[in-house]
Amino acid sequence: MAYSAQVQRLMRRIESIPDAIRQDMQPSIVKSAEELAEMMGHLAEPSRDTGALIDSIEVTPPGGNTPAYSQPGGERTAHELEAIVAVGNHAVRYPHLVEHGTANAPAQPFFWPAVRTLQKRINYRINRALRKAIKEHWNQP
Repeated sequence: MAYSAQVQRLMRRIESIPDAIRQDMQPSIVKSAEELAEMMGHLAEPSRDTGALIDSIEVTPPGGNTPAYSQPGGERTAHELEAIVAVGNHAVRYPHLVEHGTANAPAQPFFWPAVRTLQKRINYRINRALRKAIKEHWNQP
């Protein structure tokens, strides 16, 4: 897969982070993803018919694989500094139709409003964990 120059620079920077710091950051990354998934479930509640959409919201921890039929993008492995919140499974293949609407049904956004609402909070939590990990591990053998 070809990456842009910006993505390549970012990946080089991520790979240069010491292992101990990466491990210390993982709990805050997973906690943020779980909080995001919970908010998505709350926002999807008004569109509840069977509850299958809400039940299909899943957090994939670092190193885990997303469900094969999840939105966005199907199955993939999460990077060690990434937790993925995916929606959908083999039975729920319509999350994008609920999010964006169809010609016969109005949009009932739940995914992107949750992302936008929690983005600053998640960034703050992860940056705080990074600063703490750097203080604890930097310049140690």
